[in-house]
Amino acid sequence: MGGSARNPGVLQRDDAPSQSPYQRLSQRMLDLSGDRGVLKDVIREGSGELVTPDASVLDITLWGMELGLLSMRRGELARFLFKPTYAYGMLGCPPLIPPNSTVLFEIELLDFLDSAESDKFCALSAEQQDQFPLQKVLKVAATEREFGNYLFRQNRFYDAKVRYKRALLLLHRRSAPPEEQHLAETAKLLVLLNLSFTYLKLERPTMALRYGEQALIIDQKNTKALFRCGQACLLMTEYQKARDFLVRAQKEQPFNHDINNELKKLASYYRDYMGKEKEMCHRMFAPGERGSTVGEN
Repeated sequence: MGGSARNPGVLQRDDAPSQSPYQRLSQRMLDLSGDRGVLKDVIREGSGELVTPDASVLDITLWGMELGLLSMRRGELARFLFKPTYAYGMLGCPPLIPPNSTVLFEIELLDFLDSAESDKFCALSAEQQDQFPLQKVLKVAATEREFGNYLFRQNRFYDAKVRYKRALLLLHRRSAPPEEQHLAETAKLLVLLNLSFTYLKLERPTMALRYGEQALIIDQKNTKALFRCGQACLLMTEYQKARDFLVRAQKEQPFNHDINNELKKLASYYRDYMGKEKEMCHRMFAPGERGSTVGEN
């Protein structure tokens, strides 16, 4: 889910006198919890469906915030009041939130991902999936990829890899008619690039290279694929292959900062490598120390 929540404002301790700012504000707010523990005031209306329980959300630590998010639509901006039971409880969250405090949040819901449709489709057999049009497969694959991107941004690279592979499996398993082949290939290319990058983050350059090369089969001049392959080869100390990929990437984007920096890194690594090689050769073929004889008893 994409969204933003402003830092909570403390409006009232639960044992504070009457006619507090909380009470005055709460009079015009909607009761979401049934006990007036979670109150809502819509500042800007959203559109589309409500957030579903299966939606991908940020790690939520407040019960009240979860109830609040489930009442929202894309693009909505709302103000919420959470009583202590639905917020930070009797202990509060020192030093910002005193014990037993009612808090105010403003939350803007930019977007969210719903996994229910995707999960149901992936649970079908290959024969059942084939009954659906290609557009349905592309939609589910795109959702899986978006979930992967969400997990990737959280540095959950292993979980992201799982989602990307689910997307790729769907796309590989389904053949497309000639007039729609370009749509399937475009979708595959995006997932392959994601997988290559993810395996670099997982420090598995061999797999990163494999998926990068598959991406290049679809688009041999794809700069990202060339760059990822070059990075993978550099990590594998295959310096000539790394140079070949990176030079091809540079040819497509001569002023790309990342590509040029990677070429500088390659040059530095290669100089160090050649220096070590020369030193090793020198040690192997240098004359022995004075007085030493091979085979001496």
